[in-house]
Amino acid sequence: MRILLVSQMYPGAEEPAYGVFVRSLEQALASRGHAIERAVLTSRRGGKAKYARLAGRAIAAARRFRPDVVYAHFLVPTGLIAGLASRAPLVVTAHGQDVANVGSLAGVRAATSVTVRRATAVIAVSDYLRRELEAKVPAARGKTQVVDCGVDLERFRSSPPPDGPLSFLCLGSLTERKNVVRLARAFERLGEGTLTYAGDGPLRAELEGRNEVRVLGAVPYERVPALIAESHVVCQPSLVEPFGQALLEGMACGRSVIGPTVGGPPEFVPPEAGILVDPLDEEGIAVGLRAAAELPSPNAAARAAAERHDVNEQARRVEAILLAAARDRQAAARPAA
Repeated sequence: MRILLVSQMYPGAEEPAYGVFVRSLEQALASRGHAIERAVLTSRRGGKAKYARLAGRAIAAARRFRPDVVYAHFLVPTGLIAGLASRAPLVVTAHGQDVANVGSLAGVRAATSVTVRRATAVIAVSDYLRRELEAKVPAARGKTQVVDCGVDLERFRSSPPPDGPLSFLCLGSLTERKNVVRLARAFERLGEGTLTYAGDGPLRAELEGRNEVRVLGAVPYERVPALIAESHVVCQPSLVEPFGQALLEGMACGRSVIGPTVGGPPEFVPPEAGILVDPLDEEGIAVGLRAAAELPSPNAAARAAAERHDVNEQARRVEAILLAAARDRQAAARPAA
């Protein structure tokens, strides 16, 4: 099968977690014998003009490669661009912010509806996100399947816990949605250990200077497994988390986790692997930090739960959806008997 991959997030100078997932999924599909051509962006910089460049790359790649199916990541603008670039069947994955944008940014609802109607199939990275999308865009009902981002079990391996005091790690952007300030205040209530933030964003100044809190800023994705290995608990008590990639990676490393009750984490974090908390309850987060720290380390149950989300298995499931889309096109093109 010839697959044209269109993505606004692909590792280059920057390596956001979802971009690495796109690359890992691409590699897994290629290892299964499929030919893949890319039309991607490797940086978040460039403003809206970068999407014009992406459109040019997608159109050129479609004409040169003649794909059997187009596989896009993010509904708008990438999915819309991919759908216009080729007449091949379109499969598009919704990751979270693209669904959140529906109804909050002018024109996005209409553009998303066009993309979804054009798509042969839509993939959501969690059942929570599927429900959100179908509620906002009725055209998604009946064509949306759930395949999460998965985790590279070779990259993220279980390891013994570090020596020394309790060490908590928060991975991700320092934004309001990630709930990083409330997490810092909850950690201060705990009164012991250290809390490390690996990420950057507008709330960095509100975190720096706190006792036993370390802010690393943005770190290369290749450092993430080592950072997890240096911690006892991985924290991501976001206000809403469409999936929860950092939690899954922490679990794969045998670390207990603390996540929100809102979003995707309840779908893959069992009680023996971590603690789910009300993200608005600061005291509850503090209690959750203590409870997560008291779980076994390394946490074999967390690793076992993460193994059910092996990226290679997710690639197999995506492959089945792409093959079905390509077969539908071939059946439609076949002359009637």
